[in-house]
Amino acid sequence: MPDGVQKTIGHAGTGHRERLRRRLLKGGAESLADYELLEFLLFAAFRQGDTKALANRLIGQFGSFSGVLNADPGALAQVKGMGEASAAALHAVSLSARRMARGSVEKKPVLGSWQALLDYLAIDMGNLKHERVRVLYLDTRNRLIDDHLAAEGSIDEAAIHPREVIRRAFDVGASALILVHNHPSGDPEPSRADIHITKQIAEAGRLLNVTVHDHVIVGRGSHVSLRAKGLI
Repeated sequence: MPDGVQKTIGHAGTGHRERLRRRLLKGGAESLADYELLEFLLFAAFRQGDTKALANRLIGQFGSFSGVLNADPGALAQVKGMGEASAAALHAVSLSARRMARGSVEKKPVLGSWQALLDYLAIDMGNLKHERVRVLYLDTRNRLIDDHLAAEGSIDEAAIHPREVIRRAFDVGASALILVHNHPSGDPEPSRADIHITKQIAEAGRLLNVTVHDHVIVGRGSHVSLRAKGLI
């Protein structure tokens, strides 16, 4: 029975839980291995019993600790020993991490908080299985005023038109923007289509006094800035 299987173990894992708790509080997250930290997160759904085998099963299924937290709740719930309650517990952790990362860039000059922005994008997009295109609209002080989901799928004129990107800048009162999308393959190197659409949007922006600061492509564990590569 999902979410309740571990209850049959009774209090056998109580001492283990207490040891993990002490290690976490004294040494921080780095004192726990990935599967141990995942065990600890599962304690919220399983009030007693051993969650070690389930934690290892999840990492085996989704490839890594981050893969587990970025997994779809429905997929999590299908893993043996899981269920809606435990899937919801892990999904809540994932959402919390994203909101914390977003809080690091909200209401702050984005260009002065560049690493925080990259961290936020990596958490939010680095493990997506499909391509997502976003436009970050900035005010005159380069503060984020609109994080717009422009398209799901390939970045081309059929999905994201330069005129519409610039028009929205006027609608939200933005003076600058940053294009962002991810490569599900994990390799963030820009394609010809990436470069072409970026140049089109940058040119449209120049004509209407909307600055395109950058186009950031997010991969798994890495990113590429088209500005840094001299492509804008």
